[in-house]
Amino acid sequence: MRYVGLSLGHGANREAEHWLHSLGLPAGVEACTHLARTPYPHVVVSLALPDGVDAELPQTPDDLSKAAAEAAADHAARRGGRAFLFAGVEALTGTVTVADLLAKSAISRVRVLGGPDPDPATEVVTRDFVRPEWTEGELTLVTSPAPGGRLAPFEFPNPTPCCGGAH
Repeated sequence: MRYVGLSLGHGANREAEHWLHSLGLPAGVEACTHLARTPYPHVVVSLALPDGVDAELPQTPDDLSKAAAEAAADHAARRGGRAFLFAGVEALTGTVTVADLLAKSAISRVRVLGGPDPDPATEVVTRDFVRPEWTEGELTLVTSPAPGGRLAPFEFPNPTPCCGGAH
């Protein structure tokens, strides 16, 4: 596996994800976003490219190269990164059980925010938007309680902007 960091100074995760999807990467590539603070706040993308897979990637500007290298290192060490392309993500639509989510994807742990680990039979309402994070070597999906004793990913697909657009 080869790890690469890319930074073009995107301002939000969604913007970085859309940009990466537009590159038409080959199957099997794992991609994460990382929040960087230097030289200014921005989103960095890291890629895990399987052996033998090559992709034509843009150059990161010099002033963002340190942040890109740090993101690639965190992804490689499995200590950081919010995954949006990973093995099995396409199977995580609609409602699935915790057991199916773990069996059908690269996610290795499901946590409930502020609670114990869920029962494998617990249903997860994916909202077709699952963004696990690398934490302590495990691709971990953080969830919160949802109606009917179910769970939902903690991150919403279309969050309301801060202050609701007030000026």
